[in-house]
Amino acid sequence: MQDTAGIFREICSRRSGVDTGVLEQVVELAVEIAREGREGRKIGTLFVVGDAEEVMRRSKPLILDPLAGHPAESKRISDPNLRETIKELSQLDGAFVVSDEGVVLSAARYLDTTSEDLDLPLGLGSRHMAAASVSRRTNAVAVVVSESSMVRMFDDGEIVSEIIPELWMWDGYSTKVEGRVSARSENDITVVTREEE
Repeated sequence: MQDTAGIFREICSRRSGVDTGVLEQVVELAVEIAREGREGRKIGTLFVVGDAEEVMRRSKPLILDPLAGHPAESKRISDPNLRETIKELSQLDGAFVVSDEGVVLSAARYLDTTSEDLDLPLGLGSRHMAAASVSRRTNAVAVVVSESSMVRMFDDGEIVSEIIPELWMWDGYSTKVEGRVSARSENDITVVTREEE
């Protein structure tokens, strides 16, 4: 993913209130999950980055939390061992909560959400609704991996970026990012970003 560091840094630096480096690492991991899937099948998952205390307050575990009780040092998003663990855990329902310090605090979280005041394009599922809701009601940024291999970033309840991990998917694709957008392709990845007005 080193070849795409510049393009990820650009979209992550536009998000205020979260650590850019941590968000970049989460986006890189999300793209890896979108590309690789798990055990031969595509999977979807959700990461919530920043404002972790409020996100934890607005969520609850779906199952016994597989990350609970482990020391923070072993739960850093930069740790290759944890990244492989997250890829395995991403097969479970629920969200990952990542602190601004880059510690994955929890996995398999149910986010208390509401669709009130959200206006998402048709065709997006409950994972996207949860991402939009948590990003609207907290100072966090949400990153969704779709089972269709698309990665979307939400900030303040809106899709602000889409990452298409394979160039062949870009042909004929209609973006869900609303407003004035720009697209940039680099190393088999296309990123569509809403332009700031």
